[in-house]
Amino acid sequence: MSICVVLLLAVVALGAEQYYRLFVKNIVSRDAQSHWLYVYPDTDIDSVLLSLEQDYEVSSPLSLRLHRRLLRWNTAHTGAYLLEPQMGDLALIRRLRSGEQTPVKVSFNNIRTREQLSARLGQQLLIDSIDIISRLEDNDYMARYGLKKETAVALFLPNSYEMYWNISADHFFEKMAQAYNKWWTKERQAKADALHLKRYEVTTIASIIEEETNKEFEKPIIAGLYLNRLEKGMRLQSCPTVKFALQDFSLRRILNVHLEYDSPYNTYLYAGLPPGPIRIPTTKTMDAVLNHEKNNYLYMCANADFSHTHRFSSTYAEHARYAREYQAALNKRGIK
Repeated sequence: MSICVVLLLAVVALGAEQYYRLFVKNIVSRDAQSHWLYVYPDTDIDSVLLSLEQDYEVSSPLSLRLHRRLLRWNTAHTGAYLLEPQMGDLALIRRLRSGEQTPVKVSFNNIRTREQLSARLGQQLLIDSIDIISRLEDNDYMARYGLKKETAVALFLPNSYEMYWNISADHFFEKMAQAYNKWWTKERQAKADALHLKRYEVTTIASIIEEETNKEFEKPIIAGLYLNRLEKGMRLQSCPTVKFALQDFSLRRILNVHLEYDSPYNTYLYAGLPPGPIRIPTTKTMDAVLNHEKNNYLYMCANADFSHTHRFSSTYAEHARYAREYQAALNKRGIK
């Protein structure tokens, strides 16, 4: 075989190899699964490739370096990329060079405070939690949504949202506002208007209800009870508002000393609704307020059987009897 033939075969083999590495497979997941690659601002290509190699093996680093030069890959766009279990160099380079991100799913549940919300979002997005809370606590900023810092969390409806990881803080708030306004249909708004409640007041009542019970069947009942008290000008006297005022959510028993804590969130001391929501309630609970049960209840007490249900009363005498039973049950169990 002549030298020319050998050289030709070598060139063909080399070309086939490079074709395969460029178009078919050169980057392979170590566990045959897809993985996220996060590219932070001002990250150079070498650092990106080091991050890549945490979950992927580069079969031919030489080929990748060659293709990187030929394709003039010098920068990678900031973003989150869900990469396939295997890919050729071209697929990787095109995605990172063009910024073809994969939307991430963002969710927030069981949130009580602005600080908790900011921290949760900061864990899921590139946005600094400080950029979130600074907006939540800026009355001028929240005014564009008809809110202020005390009511700011009302803008956020618990759900799963798709967005780009590097979304800006302002764009994120706009996205939340769009979802918020979409949920508030004309029908829901009409129901709130009939109750003489602003949107954030519906959220505030729902937030208290959600701290009172996790039983869905009780929520419309409690909503009716609270609306009755508001209509009569009675104090809500809700224990969860006292916990929020104290910022002590571990309390299992509210004592007289707690009820004396001076805070606008203490509904034992102040009539009407607290300044804002005491948690971010679900839309299902908000609907329970808008579609509340019409009843004559004015009082509620936790059931002494510790079933996490409540006993409802229209008279204080009946409520006092239920309360004595519950206090006795707490004492029997040594709950302080």
